Amino acid sequence: MAGQTFHFSKIFRLLRYYIFLLLTILAPDPAWSQVHIDVYKKKHIRNRMLQVAEWQIDHPKYSPTDWTNGALYAGIFAAWQTTGSDRLMQHMLDWGNKNQWSLSAEAPWIADHIAVAQTYIDIYRVKGNPIFLRALLDTIARMPATTYPFKGVEVIKYWWCDALFMEPPALIKLGVTMNDTAIIRYARDRYEECCRLLFDTANDLFSRDLHYKQKGKPDDPKERNGQKIFWSRGNGWVLGGLTRILKELPKDHADRRFYVDLYTRMCHRILGLQQADGLWRSSLLDPASYPGGETSGSGFYTYAFAFGINSGLLERTEYLPAVTRAWDALNKCINEEGRLGWAQPVGADPRRNFNADNNENFAAGAYLLAASEIIRIRSLKK
Repeated sequence: MAGQTFHFSKIFRLLRYYIFLLLTILAPDPAWSQVHIDVYKKKHIRNRMLQVAEWQIDHPKYSPTDWTNGALYAGIFAAWQTTGSDRLMQHMLDWGNKNQWSLSAEAPWIADHIAVAQTYIDIYRVKGNPIFLRALLDTIARMPATTYPFKGVEVIKYWWCDALFMEPPALIKLGVTMNDTAIIRYARDRYEECCRLLFDTANDLFSRDLHYKQKGKPDDPKERNGQKIFWSRGNGWVLGGLTRILKELPKDHADRRFYVDLYTRMCHRILGLQQADGLWRSSLLDPASYPGGETSGSGFYTYAFAFGINSGLLERTEYLPAVTRAWDALNKCINEEGRLGWAQPVGADPRRNFNADNNENFAAGAYLLAASEIIRIRSLKK
């Protein structure tokens, strides 16, 4: 009987999905229907990726090696893989040469400084020039022996959850590329250290840092509705980083199960927090206090869910409706020039300081990463 119940449950979810698609096509708003249909055409996705990438390239906002560009160029590389654009590849080479393939600082204890190296490694895999990895290898060689010049919690390598996107994917990419198990092991050890510090097992979400972790005191920070504070982009950084790690580690790698378990656990929780318009709010547990969807966290969640469907790690019938709602919504946030709006500016917690005109390069990077997986989803190809 239990097996039959599960079987009928799967049939019900499948029927619900196809009803959703039918209602979408027959939607009374012709403009909405056209948006929904067009955004799944392969040609449209490629063109939109180029438009978003090129607009962002033409409107630089931060230093070329800044951590924000770590996310943007991860997306630009994914756009190049998807479109084969010579212009995007040439831009990435020009960007790296201008940077002298350096990191944003010499300090090996700040994960943000290594974020851009994710793309350096990707380009190295294509072009094979060892100069692309020189600064990264020099920095990593000094990591284990470096004493962190901080007191308290900051002796822990990743003491803020954003760091889990910035550095571990780069270390694991490098470890896989160089066949260096020590680098992969180092990343796993530091990652677990951060989980013990910031992962809230009752909510399956990450506190941004210790300031937002409940300590049982009267002055613990909470949202207006009394809930704990879980920042959407902070958890987006984690889930986006996990996706990039899982795209690197071989299926038989000993460390893969650790990352898969955390990834699926977080995806399940994030799935239930999506709002009716398809986006997630800046604060995950108090969406009513933060009207208006936010595109950077939403972009990373869409990327993670689409990858999960493509890789078989997530149940298609359960996650595909969430992906389509998010993808429709994200595309409505792009103007005719290719500028993605509704991105919360740089910060460390949920805010209301953004609108349709707010653009950030890391949000564009998340969108491009999501697009690179959306285009691969079976049966959505047009």
